[in-house]
Amino acid sequence: METLTARDTDAPSRHIDIEAGTPEHAWQACDRLGALPAVELCELVPSRCRAVILAPHPDDETLGCGGLIGSLTALGRQVVVVAVSDGEGSHPQESTLYARLPEIRARESASALRHLGLENAALQRIGIPDGEATAHLPELKQWLRARLQPTDILFAPWRLDGHPDHEAVGHAASEMEQELGCKLIEVPIWTWHWARPDDARLPWGRARSLRLTPSVEQNKRLAMRCYCSQIGEDEGRAPVLPANVLAHFVRPYEVFFL
Repeated sequence: METLTARDTDAPSRHIDIEAGTPEHAWQACDRLGALPAVELCELVPSRCRAVILAPHPDDETLGCGGLIGSLTALGRQVVVVAVSDGEGSHPQESTLYARLPEIRARESASALRHLGLENAALQRIGIPDGEATAHLPELKQWLRARLQPTDILFAPWRLDGHPDHEAVGHAASEMEQELGCKLIEVPIWTWHWARPDDARLPWGRARSLRLTPSVEQNKRLAMRCYCSQIGEDEGRAPVLPANVLAHFVRPYEVFFL
């Protein structure tokens, strides 16, 4: 998950301002969100199907799907996480972390996934440049075609999530659904920050809520803490993911667009 500036988007109405945005308490007071139809784990990922989580940046998989991952691994189900980029664009070049970000973020993801029950082999890295997923769509789709199976269930950011990398990955996953027969389930991530509870642009009719057990919820919280480069200050700079953003991802449920 990377922050977005005005020059990064052609949709000003979905512009992500990291310092502002819809607070989590507004979502919690939303009748529509609280009344979402529940979905069972077996409906999202039937037995014998593999869950493939497409993360534009390391941490997106945990923020959007950490509870799903933890619930599946608790049942011994097969899960693969694909890091499309290494997230090397999260910090400015003057940061002392900048040169080491690809390995730092991969290490953070591996640590987070262990809290969710996954070993290192379940994390695959494509290495597409951070912020350039749209320009590298042919490469991304080629990589996916070579590795996906028709019975896979794809989890990717919603195609209108607000960040160009998120949306590009969502569109690539949609094409794989059409070409290969993989079922796509979309995950709102930045949506919770820029959208509003009464926002008609959200596909509420497709939204479903997956309840998390207390142990899975706790493991997701522990996994989120592994992303030190994103949630901590960097030489006086504000965190990439401040508390007001992280608050959207500590709910006792996760939302998916079916």
